[in-house]
Amino acid sequence: MAPAEQDALAVREQLFHERVRECLICTLLFASLYILCHFIITHFKKHTDFAAVHDDEDAAVNRIALGLCTFTLAVALGAVLLLPFSIISNEVLLSFPQNYYVQWLNGSLIHGLWNLVFLFSNLSLVFLMPFAYFFTESEGFAGSKKVGGPVGVPRPVPPTPSSSLTPLPQGIMARVYETSVVLLLLTLLVLGMVWVASAIVGNNAASRQSLHDLWEYYLPYLYSCISLFGVLLLLLCTPFGLSTMFTVTGKLLVKPRLLEDLDEQLSCTRLEEASVSRRI
Repeated sequence: MAPAEQDALAVREQLFHERVRECLICTLLFASLYILCHFIITHFKKHTDFAAVHDDEDAAVNRIALGLCTFTLAVALGAVLLLPFSIISNEVLLSFPQNYYVQWLNGSLIHGLWNLVFLFSNLSLVFLMPFAYFFTESEGFAGSKKVGGPVGVPRPVPPTPSSSLTPLPQGIMARVYETSVVLLLLTLLVLGMVWVASAIVGNNAASRQSLHDLWEYYLPYLYSCISLFGVLLLLLCTPFGLSTMFTVTGKLLVKPRLLEDLDEQLSCTRLEEASVSRRI
């Protein structure tokens, strides 16, 4: 094999190992965040919402909604921790430039994490959170068969299929169909409102076209509108959160007594003792 081919093969092998390493690191980080968010949600949720459900269909729906909410919270927590992680990794690389064990904290990993967080945050915001809400509120289309009956009534045992896989109950699939249709209608409604708003605001002929440039124009515009709404909500809720935080902190912390005058407290105590002795 020629030296040039060996060098090209070595470069490709190095790129392959770096890609596999980045995938493993991203998977481990997301798995850790998912487990942490699962414990957080299960700690603060009401037990009657998921644990005390007697219907198998409602229990399955609640488990699916719990998984979607946990995934969304993990993505949100990853988005919050991504900037400190980038800063800390940069400082570690600057402090130990020759250390072999910290070279995996490179720019390629940070760039890949930013792309994944951006993708999953948009997916969670546009699809997962509305799907989880509509899925828990759905009841299935009218006329759809629902497997099972009231609580306490034994269900008929269906014939055992040849396959070992257990399919989803038909009631859950009816809820999935209803949720998908409602989510599709909501998406069309939001896109139509954004299209009409952009056609009213814009004065050129390109803004009054059909949804030809949907991916290049309308979706970024919709993302900008959602981001603006989030920033306004953050500006509105931050003062209330800070005031509540300082109020709770003031109640929990003990005020320091370094600036108190001990002679004045001693004289007050003596006056109180003399007043009590005169009354006796």
